[in-house]
Amino acid sequence: MRRIYLLALLSLAAFLSCSKHGTDTAPVETDDDLLGPISRPQSGYGADGTYTVATVRFSSPTYTGKQVTIFYPKEVSGPRPVLFYSHPYGGEDVNYNLGLYQFIAKKGYVVVFAPYPTTGVDIDSRYNTLWQSFKKAVTDYPQLIDTKKVGFVGHSFGGGASFGLASKAFNEEGWGQNGRFIFAMAQWYSYWLNDTQLKGFPANTKLLTQVYDDDDTNDHRMAIDIFKNCNIANAEKDFVLVKSASINGYNYVANHVLPSTRTGIDAYDYYAVYRLLDAMIDYSFNGNAAAKEVCLGNGSAAQINMPSYKGVALPSLVVTDNPSAAYPQSKYLFKCASLDNPRLGNCQ
Repeated sequence: MRRIYLLALLSLAAFLSCSKHGTDTAPVETDDDLLGPISRPQSGYGADGTYTVATVRFSSPTYTGKQVTIFYPKEVSGPRPVLFYSHPYGGEDVNYNLGLYQFIAKKGYVVVFAPYPTTGVDIDSRYNTLWQSFKKAVTDYPQLIDTKKVGFVGHSFGGGASFGLASKAFNEEGWGQNGRFIFAMAQWYSYWLNDTQLKGFPANTKLLTQVYDDDDTNDHRMAIDIFKNCNIANAEKDFVLVKSASINGYNYVANHVLPSTRTGIDAYDYYAVYRLLDAMIDYSFNGNAAAKEVCLGNGSAAQINMPSYKGVALPSLVVTDNPSAAYPQSKYLFKCASLDNPRLGNCQ
Protein backbone atom coordinates (compact mmCIF):
# COMPACT_ATOMS: atom_id res chain seq x y z
CA MET A 1 0.00 0.00 0.00
CA ARG A 2 2.78 2.45 0.89
CA ARG A 3 4.46 1.73 -2.47
CA ILE A 4 1.26 2.53 -4.34
CA TYR A 5 0.94 5.82 -2.54
CA LEU A 6 4.60 6.66 -3.14
CA LEU A 7 4.08 6.13 -6.87
CA ALA A 8 1.04 8.38 -6.74
CA LEU A 9 3.05 11.03 -4.92
CA LEU A 10 5.77 10.82 -7.55
CA SER A 11 3.21 11.34 -10.31
CA LEU A 12 1.79 14.34 -8.47
CA ALA A 13 5.26 15.76 -7.87
CA ALA A 14 6.10 15.48 -11.56
CA PHE A 15 2.98 17.47 -12.39
CA LEU A 16 3.60 20.13 -9.76
CA SER A 17 7.27 20.54 -10.60
CA CYS A 18 6.93 20.80 -14.38
CA SER A 19 8.38 24.13 -15.50
CA LYS A 20 10.59 25.55 -18.19
CA HIS A 21 12.76 26.88 -15.34
CA GLY A 22 13.78 23.37 -14.26
CA THR A 23 13.97 22.29 -10.65
CA ASP A 24 16.77 24.34 -9.15
CA THR A 25 16.94 27.85 -10.55
CA ALA A 26 17.35 31.36 -9.19
CA PRO A 27 14.09 33.19 -8.34
CA VAL A 28 12.29 34.80 -11.26
CA GLU A 29 10.45 38.11 -11.16
CA THR A 30 6.67 37.83 -10.95
CA ASP A 31 4.38 39.81 -13.24
CA ASP A 32 2.82 42.98 -11.85
CA ASP A 33 -0.48 42.23 -13.63
CA LEU A 34 -2.77 39.57 -12.21
CA LEU A 35 -4.38 37.01 -14.46
CA GLY A 36 -8.10 37.48 -14.91
CA PRO A 37 -10.26 40.62 -14.80
CA ILE A 38 -9.92 41.40 -11.07
CA SER A 39 -6.88 43.39 -9.98
CA ARG A 40 -4.94 43.11 -6.74
CA PRO A 41 -5.99 44.99 -3.57
CA GLN A 42 -4.79 48.59 -3.50
CA SER A 43 -5.04 49.04 0.27
CA GLY A 44 -5.66 47.14 3.47
CA TYR A 45 -4.85 43.50 4.09
CA GLY A 46 -3.70 41.74 0.95
CA ALA A 47 -2.24 44.88 -0.61
CA ASP A 48 1.44 44.69 -1.50
CA GLY A 49 3.86 46.13 1.03
CA THR A 50 6.44 48.80 0.32
CA TYR A 51 9.66 47.06 1.34
CA THR A 52 12.29 45.82 -1.09
CA VAL A 53 12.71 42.05 -1.06
CA ALA A 54 16.23 40.84 -0.27
CA THR A 55 17.46 37.26 0.03
CA VAL A 56 20.25 35.31 1.64
CA ARG A 57 20.98 31.64 1.01
CA PHE A 58 22.88 28.91 2.77
CA SER A 59 23.51 25.24 2.09
CA SER A 60 20.86 22.88 3.41
CA PRO A 61 22.24 21.06 6.47
CA THR A 62 20.85 17.69 5.30
CA TYR A 63 19.90 17.98 1.61
CA THR A 64 23.18 17.89 -0.30
CA GLY A 65 23.54 20.42 -3.09
CA LYS A 66 20.42 22.41 -2.18
CA GLN A 67 20.06 25.83 -0.61
CA VAL A 68 17.73 27.28 1.99
CA THR A 69 16.49 30.78 1.12
CA ILE A 70 15.64 33.53 3.59
CA PHE A 71 13.51 36.36 2.21
CA TYR A 72 13.56 39.59 4.23
CA PRO A 73 12.74 43.32 3.93
CA LYS A 74 15.90 45.12 2.85
CA GLU A 75 15.13 48.45 4.54
CA VAL A 76 14.43 47.00 7.99
CA SER A 77 17.28 46.82 10.48
CA GLY A 78 17.29 44.29 13.29
CA PRO A 79 15.49 40.95 13.64
CA ARG A 80 11.92 40.63 12.35
CA PRO A 81 9.06 38.20 13.02
CA VAL A 82 9.47 35.08 10.92
CA LEU A 83 7.37 32.62 8.96
CA PHE A 84 8.71 29.12 8.30
CA TYR A 85 7.33 27.74 5.04
CA SER A 86 6.99 24.02 4.30
CA HIS A 87 6.42 23.41 0.61
CA PRO A 88 4.24 20.78 -1.09
CA TYR A 89 5.65 17.44 -2.19
CA GLY A 90 7.69 18.08 -5.32
CA GLY A 91 7.68 21.86 -4.81
CA GLU A 92 11.32 22.19 -3.78
CA ASP A 93 12.12 24.81 -6.43
CA VAL A 94 11.93 28.19 -4.70
CA ASN A 95 10.11 29.60 -7.75
CA TYR A 96 7.11 27.33 -7.12
CA ASN A 97 5.48 29.80 -4.73
CA LEU A 98 7.77 32.79 -5.11
CA GLY A 99 4.92 35.29 -5.12
CA LEU A 100 3.92 34.29 -1.58
CA TYR A 101 7.43 34.68 -0.17
CA GLN A 102 7.86 38.05 -1.87
CA PHE A 103 4.52 39.22 -0.54
CA ILE A 104 5.52 38.39 3.03
CA ALA A 105 8.88 40.16 2.77
CA LYS A 106 7.33 43.24 1.15
CA LYS A 107 5.09 43.53 4.23
CA GLY A 108 8.14 43.73 6.49
CA TYR A 109 8.54 40.13 7.67
CA VAL A 110 11.00 37.29 7.17
CA VAL A 111 10.17 33.96 5.54
CA VAL A 112 12.40 30.88 5.48
CA PHE A 113 12.00 28.49 2.54
CA ALA A 114 13.62 25.08 2.98
CA PRO A 115 13.67 22.43 0.23
CA TYR A 116 13.37 18.75 1.11
CA PRO A 117 13.89 15.78 -1.27
CA THR A 118 11.02 14.33 -3.26
CA THR A 119 12.51 10.86 -3.64
CA GLY A 120 15.01 8.58 -1.96
CA VAL A 121 14.13 9.34 1.67
CA ASP A 122 11.29 8.61 4.07
CA ILE A 123 8.82 11.02 5.64
CA ASP A 124 10.80 11.41 8.87
CA SER A 125 13.83 12.44 6.84
CA ARG A 126 11.82 15.09 5.00
CA TYR A 127 10.51 16.47 8.28
CA ASN A 128 14.02 16.45 9.71
CA THR A 129 15.34 18.35 6.67
CA LEU A 130 12.73 21.04 7.21
CA TRP A 131 13.42 21.21 10.94
CA GLN A 132 17.22 21.30 10.67
CA SER A 133 16.99 23.98 7.98
CA PHE A 134 14.73 26.16 10.12
CA LYS A 135 16.98 25.68 13.14
CA LYS A 136 20.09 26.62 11.17
CA ALA A 137 18.39 29.76 9.84
CA VAL A 138 17.58 30.81 13.40
CA THR A 139 21.08 29.99 14.68
CA ASP A 140 23.03 31.58 11.84
CA TYR A 141 20.92 34.67 11.16
CA PRO A 142 19.85 36.19 14.50
CA GLN A 143 20.26 39.63 12.94
CA LEU A 144 17.29 38.83 10.67
CA ILE A 145 15.06 36.47 12.66
CA ASP A 146 13.07 37.20 15.82
CA THR A 147 11.90 33.87 17.26
CA LYS A 148 9.59 35.58 19.75
CA LYS A 149 7.03 35.99 16.93
CA VAL A 150 6.73 32.92 14.72
CA GLY A 151 4.35 31.48 12.14
CA PHE A 152 4.38 28.08 10.43
CA VAL A 153 2.89 28.08 6.94
CA GLY A 154 2.60 25.04 4.71
CA HIS A 155 0.85 23.52 1.72
CA SER A 156 -0.14 19.88 1.10
CA PHE A 157 2.71 17.72 2.50
CA GLY A 158 4.01 20.92 4.08
CA GLY A 159 0.58 21.80 5.44
CA GLY A 160 0.41 18.52 7.30
CA ALA A 161 4.01 18.92 8.44
CA SER A 162 3.44 22.41 9.83
CA PHE A 163 1.62 21.11 12.91
CA GLY A 164 4.34 18.74 14.10
CA LEU A 165 7.06 21.27 13.31
CA ALA A 166 5.15 24.04 15.09
CA SER A 167 4.61 21.87 18.15
CA LYS A 168 8.33 21.13 18.30
CA ALA A 169 9.26 24.80 17.87
CA PHE A 170 6.70 26.16 20.32
CA ASN A 171 7.06 23.59 23.09
CA GLU A 172 10.69 22.42 22.85
CA GLU A 173 12.37 25.61 21.65
CA GLY A 174 10.02 28.20 23.14
CA TRP A 175 9.62 30.03 19.85
CA GLY A 176 6.64 32.35 19.54
CA GLN A 177 6.28 33.50 23.13
CA ASN A 178 5.00 36.88 21.87
CA GLY A 179 2.98 35.55 18.95
CA ARG A 180 2.35 32.13 17.30
CA PHE A 181 0.23 30.85 14.45
CA ILE A 182 -0.22 28.02 11.94
CA PHE A 183 -1.57 28.60 8.43
CA ALA A 184 -2.21 25.24 6.75
CA MET A 185 -3.37 24.85 3.14
CA ALA A 186 -4.73 21.71 1.42
CA GLN A 187 -2.94 19.61 3.99
CA TRP A 188 -1.73 16.03 3.61
CA TYR A 189 -1.19 13.52 6.44
CA SER A 190 0.36 14.82 9.65
CA TYR A 191 3.32 13.03 11.22
CA TRP A 192 5.36 14.01 14.31
CA LEU A 193 2.01 14.76 15.96
CA ASN A 194 0.66 12.43 18.61
CA ASP A 195 -2.46 13.19 20.64
CA THR A 196 -0.46 14.79 23.45
CA GLN A 197 1.22 17.17 21.03
CA LEU A 198 -2.07 17.90 19.26
CA LYS A 199 -3.58 18.90 22.59
CA GLY A 200 -0.48 20.77 23.73
CA PHE A 201 -0.25 23.90 21.61
CA PRO A 202 0.48 26.97 23.79
CA ALA A 203 -2.47 29.19 24.67
CA ASN A 204 -1.43 32.01 22.33
CA THR A 205 -1.42 29.76 19.21
CA LYS A 206 -3.75 30.79 16.36
CA LEU A 207 -4.82 28.56 13.47
CA LEU A 208 -6.22 29.15 10.01
CA THR A 209 -6.90 26.05 7.92
CA GLN A 210 -7.75 26.40 4.22
CA VAL A 211 -9.14 23.78 1.86
CA TYR A 212 -10.09 24.15 -1.79
CA ASP A 213 -13.36 22.86 -3.20
CA ASP A 214 -11.92 21.48 -6.43
CA ASP A 215 -8.93 19.83 -4.77
CA ASP A 216 -9.10 16.18 -5.77
CA THR A 217 -5.66 15.35 -4.35
CA ASN A 218 -5.96 15.60 -0.55
CA ASP A 219 -9.07 14.48 1.28
CA HIS A 220 -10.47 17.38 3.33
CA ARG A 221 -11.00 14.99 6.23
CA MET A 222 -7.29 15.22 7.04
CA ALA A 223 -7.59 18.96 7.63
CA ILE A 224 -10.89 18.55 9.46
CA ASP A 225 -9.38 15.99 11.86
CA ILE A 226 -6.50 18.20 12.95
CA PHE A 227 -8.68 21.31 13.12
CA LYS A 228 -11.32 19.70 15.32
CA ASN A 229 -9.01 17.72 17.61
CA CYS A 230 -6.33 20.28 18.42
CA ASN A 231 -6.61 22.27 21.63
CA ILE A 232 -6.63 25.70 19.94
CA ALA A 233 -9.77 27.54 21.04
CA ASN A 234 -12.54 28.15 18.50
CA ALA A 235 -12.14 31.89 19.04
CA GLU A 236 -8.55 31.59 17.79
CA LYS A 237 -9.07 29.35 14.77
CA ASP A 238 -11.16 29.20 11.59
CA PHE A 239 -11.66 26.62 8.85
CA VAL A 240 -11.96 28.21 5.40
CA LEU A 241 -13.28 26.68 2.18
CA VAL A 242 -12.54 28.43 -1.13
CA LYS A 243 -14.81 27.70 -4.11
CA SER A 244 -14.05 28.07 -7.82
CA ALA A 245 -15.74 30.59 -10.09
CA SER A 246 -15.74 31.94 -13.64
CA ILE A 247 -15.92 35.68 -14.34
CA ASN A 248 -15.77 37.34 -17.74
CA GLY A 249 -14.46 34.14 -19.32
CA TYR A 250 -11.65 33.64 -16.79
CA ASN A 251 -11.70 30.65 -14.44
CA TYR A 252 -10.72 31.31 -10.85
CA VAL A 253 -9.83 27.79 -9.81
CA ALA A 254 -9.75 26.61 -6.21
CA ASN A 255 -7.85 23.37 -6.68
CA HIS A 256 -4.83 21.71 -5.13
CA VAL A 257 -2.23 24.08 -6.59
CA LEU A 258 -3.71 27.25 -5.08
CA PRO A 259 -1.62 29.29 -4.44
CA SER A 260 1.23 28.82 -6.92
CA THR A 261 3.33 31.32 -8.80
CA ARG A 262 3.96 28.82 -11.58
CA THR A 263 0.32 28.55 -12.55
CA GLY A 264 0.01 32.35 -12.58
CA ILE A 265 -1.06 34.78 -9.88
CA ASP A 266 -4.67 35.93 -9.84
CA ALA A 267 -7.19 37.43 -7.43
CA TYR A 268 -7.57 34.14 -5.56
CA ASP A 269 -3.92 34.25 -4.54
CA TYR A 270 -4.31 37.77 -3.22
CA TYR A 271 -7.83 37.80 -1.76
CA ALA A 272 -8.28 34.21 -0.57
CA VAL A 273 -4.72 33.51 0.61
CA TYR A 274 -2.42 36.54 0.90
CA ARG A 275 -5.12 38.76 2.45
CA LEU A 276 -5.96 36.31 5.22
CA LEU A 277 -2.31 35.51 5.88
CA ASP A 278 -1.48 39.23 6.02
CA ALA A 279 -4.19 39.75 8.64
CA MET A 280 -3.15 36.63 10.56
CA ILE A 281 0.38 37.99 10.87
CA ASP A 282 -0.87 41.34 12.15
CA TYR A 283 -3.30 39.80 14.62
CA SER A 284 -0.92 37.13 15.93
CA PHE A 285 2.13 39.38 16.24
CA ASN A 286 0.55 42.76 17.01
CA GLY A 287 -2.83 41.92 18.56
CA ASN A 288 -4.72 44.06 16.04
CA ALA A 289 -8.47 43.50 16.53
CA ALA A 290 -9.29 44.72 13.02
CA ALA A 291 -6.93 42.10 11.66
CA LYS A 292 -8.77 39.36 13.56
CA GLU A 293 -12.01 40.33 11.79
CA VAL A 294 -10.28 39.50 8.50
CA CYS A 295 -8.35 36.33 9.37
CA LEU A 296 -10.39 34.82 12.21
CA GLY A 297 -13.67 36.66 11.83
CA ASN A 298 -15.83 33.55 12.29
CA GLY A 299 -17.60 34.37 9.04
CA SER A 300 -17.57 38.17 9.35
CA ALA A 301 -18.17 40.27 6.22
CA ALA A 302 -14.58 41.50 6.41
CA GLN A 303 -13.38 37.92 6.23
CA ILE A 304 -15.62 36.24 3.66
CA ASN A 305 -16.47 38.99 1.17
CA MET A 306 -14.58 38.72 -2.10
CA PRO A 307 -14.09 41.29 -4.90
CA SER A 308 -16.22 41.66 -8.01
CA TYR A 309 -15.91 42.63 -11.67
CA LYS A 310 -18.72 44.59 -13.34
CA GLY A 311 -21.13 43.60 -10.61
CA VAL A 312 -20.22 39.90 -10.56
CA ALA A 313 -18.51 38.87 -7.31
CA LEU A 314 -16.29 35.95 -6.59
CA PRO A 315 -17.94 33.42 -4.24
CA SER A 316 -17.75 34.31 -0.57
CA LEU A 317 -15.34 32.27 1.49
CA VAL A 318 -17.09 29.59 3.53
CA VAL A 319 -15.97 29.78 7.17
CA THR A 320 -16.83 27.51 10.08
CA ASP A 321 -15.60 26.18 13.42
CA ASN A 322 -17.37 22.87 12.82
CA PRO A 323 -16.33 21.64 9.37
CA SER A 324 -17.63 18.48 7.74
CA ALA A 325 -16.61 16.70 4.56
CA ALA A 326 -18.71 17.55 1.51
CA TYR A 327 -17.44 14.79 -0.77
CA PRO A 328 -16.82 11.04 -0.46
CA GLN A 329 -13.25 9.85 0.02
CA SER A 330 -13.37 8.28 -3.45
CA LYS A 331 -12.96 11.78 -4.92
CA TYR A 332 -9.41 12.10 -3.62
CA LEU A 333 -6.05 10.65 -4.59
CA PHE A 334 -5.00 10.61 -0.93
CA LYS A 335 -7.83 9.40 1.23
CA CYS A 336 -8.03 10.06 4.93
CA ALA A 337 -8.61 6.36 5.66
CA SER A 338 -5.39 5.28 3.94
CA LEU A 339 -3.07 3.06 5.93
CA ASP A 340 -0.40 5.70 5.29
CA ASN A 341 -2.31 8.15 7.49
CA PRO A 342 -1.09 7.85 11.10
CA ARG A 343 -4.45 9.34 12.16
CA LEU A 344 -6.70 7.19 9.96
CA GLY A 345 -8.90 6.41 12.98
CA ASN A 346 -10.09 10.03 12.96
CA CYS A 347 -11.66 10.06 9.49
CA GLN A 348 -15.35 10.91 9.70
